[in-house]
Amino acid sequence: MKKLALHWQILLGMAAGVVFALILTNFSWGPDFIEDWIKPFGTIFINALKLIAVPLILASLIKGISDLKDISQISKMGIRTIGIYILTTVIAVSIGLLMVNGIKPGKTINPDTRTELVENYGGDAELTRQNAQKQKEAGPLQALVDLVPENIIGAAGKNSNMLQVIFFSIFFGIGLILIPEKTAKPVKDFFDGFNEVILKMIDIIMLTAPYGVFALLAALVVEAPSADLFAALGMYALTVVIGLALMIVIYTLLVWIFTKRKPSFFINGISPAQLLAFSTSSSAATLPVTMERVEEHLGVEEEVASFVLPIGATINMDGTSLYQAVAAVFIAQAFGIDLSIGAQLGIIATATLASIGSAAVPGAGMVMLVIVLAQAGIPEAGLALIFAVDRPLDMCRTTVNVTGDAAVSMMVGKSVGKLRDKPIIKNWDDNYPKNKS
Repeated sequence: MKKLALHWQILLGMAAGVVFALILTNFSWGPDFIEDWIKPFGTIFINALKLIAVPLILASLIKGISDLKDISQISKMGIRTIGIYILTTVIAVSIGLLMVNGIKPGKTINPDTRTELVENYGGDAELTRQNAQKQKEAGPLQALVDLVPENIIGAAGKNSNMLQVIFFSIFFGIGLILIPEKTAKPVKDFFDGFNEVILKMIDIIMLTAPYGVFALLAALVVEAPSADLFAALGMYALTVVIGLALMIVIYTLLVWIFTKRKPSFFINGISPAQLLAFSTSSSAATLPVTMERVEEHLGVEEEVASFVLPIGATINMDGTSLYQAVAAVFIAQAFGIDLSIGAQLGIIATATLASIGSAAVPGAGMVMLVIVLAQAGIPEAGLALIFAVDRPLDMCRTTVNVTGDAAVSMMVGKSVGKLRDKPIIKNWDDNYPKNKS
């Protein structure tokens, strides 16, 4: 009997987790049971994915760059990758501003609800403000300094240092290209084998994905804020979700126009990664699955996917940028502040640059939002207004981030002649995982 495809298994796991939590919340002991006995399995699942992220980047990026055998190909691919990422980020922020100015969700918050939200989440807002202040106090070239690690072992010890790991991997891969092929061969063979081992570990981890998302969604239901607060912030959340949905439509259209691949092909190919991104709220944790789906199901050759996707998981935060634009204007509306066209153009520029610095981990966008608010002259205390629904919206915007990474990898692959006519796994409905052979 044929098993269900991975994305259906994940969907069933998510639905079962929600239903299970809703049933247990009717009992006094239910929330504690989920917190103590169910949520840890979700945490273990996320940790297992994060465990693979740094080794995957090291292995796949070094292998992919060394396979190019020509530095000019790296510069060509790099310019196109970053150029498309910046373009889609500007589009995302612009869509967010159009949506929030059209719907005006901030006008729906009454003074009593505003006061309640500030009281409930003021502590979280202050902590976020302090973290953002540390980043603002850094010099203008601090981001460039942070790019080059003083110790690769130390840099690889934290997933928040992805850019440093990427820098080292690219540098190492270029070094392999520049030395004689005979000398480089043993090192390349090692990383080829290392890469295959990591991919097999991903296969094993993904066998547990339905159970992991079951635990994550059950915990989310128990930890959700009250229904009253959700009702007050419903228009804001709806504005963000509509904008994010439009971004997925734009990605699909871009893939269709530039690669001639049908929308159904793209969505079916990347859907397991989308669902995992929704469950984990982390582009970094989803990266191993995104890479395998893009290579095996969407037909992007490995040297392109291993270059474009790790960079995208670090600097391409279109969903985060859109959310920052909506959140900034929403807070301004809630406080009765009218933003000029110049201030909103400043939001586009700041949100685009801030998204590049956002770590690929849950909640990082909230810290960068403080910088956007400060640039536009919006009270930073307004962060408390959106903390109540930030977690579910973080899940949605991470899904968009991952979708954007996959779309850009296909476009870059097509532009450099590295997009296969047929994916390695021809039938994307086949059960996951599959061996490349």
